[in-house]
Amino acid sequence: MKKIILLTLALVMSLTIAAAKAPARKTVKTTVFTTDLHCHSCVNKIMNNVPMFGKGVKDVKVNIDTKEVTIVYDASKNTDQHLIEAFRSLKINAEVKDKKPAPEKK
Repeated sequence: MKKIILLTLALVMSLTIAAAKAPARKTVKTTVFTTDLHCHSCVNKIMNNVPMFGKGVKDVKVNIDTKEVTIVYDASKNTDQHLIEAFRSLKINAEVKDKKPAPEKK
């Protein structure tokens, strides 16, 4: 009887520990950066160096007409500031695009 109780207690404890070690939920974030892209060579420079942007980058889309780069990444592994530094290392100026348009002056 004692063996059954001890086995049950050990099972409950192991399940509790396993639940506590469950991986954290991923937070996927999409950020649009305005850049100083001016040619297709700049686009190729970004697309050929996606690993340089760091861990958690899921998708990179470049629009040369609007000079915008959209990056989808895991926010638990990367930040906007780190991505801006990666652009800087590629000699591309980038900043997070404003989500709200500036108010018009009358």
